[in-house]
Amino acid sequence: MDWADLIGRVAAHGDRDAFKFLFEHFAPRVKGFLVKTGMQPDAAEEIAQSTLVAVWRKAGQFDPSSAGAAAWIFTIARNLRIDAARRAARQSRADQPTEPDDGLDAVESPETTMARRDDVTRVTAALSRLSEEQSTVIRLSFIEERPHAEIASALGIPLGTVKSRIRLAMSKLRDLLDEPR
Repeated sequence: MDWADLIGRVAAHGDRDAFKFLFEHFAPRVKGFLVKTGMQPDAAEEIAQSTLVAVWRKAGQFDPSSAGAAAWIFTIARNLRIDAARRAARQSRADQPTEPDDGLDAVESPETTMARRDDVTRVTAALSRLSEEQSTVIRLSFIEERPHAEIASALGIPLGTVKSRIRLAMSKLRDLLDEPR
């Protein structure tokens, strides 16, 4: 079976029969892969279905010259598994009770308050010097805590582009914040 051709037919024509072949072949294999990585079967089934939905939506992004169809599909599954694990970790942290308030608020010294205000001002100024593309991915990734795959989907750009923009933005921020005042 020429899986790349089937993905191409899905991309070009929304070919449901081609997608059916892809789904019937890859969904159980993706689920098995995820179970072998330690996921519970129900969660693996959900990620497998999400993977094939992503294949349907992103079929036009598939480049048969860069990777095989199976590698592309399993990469989508791996990324969705990572995103799910991150979401679960964030949710777990959010669900943990905080330490009880003993009624005593920690009072910062004036020096600490001034240093914190100065840091916020410097970071804000550095962020404003980034390109629009870089500041957008930094905001989505670090402020809104969105997974890279979700950012790529929201912006309609490849995942690799999101990661490159974040890496370049962080490098530029590091340089800007290291500049003498």
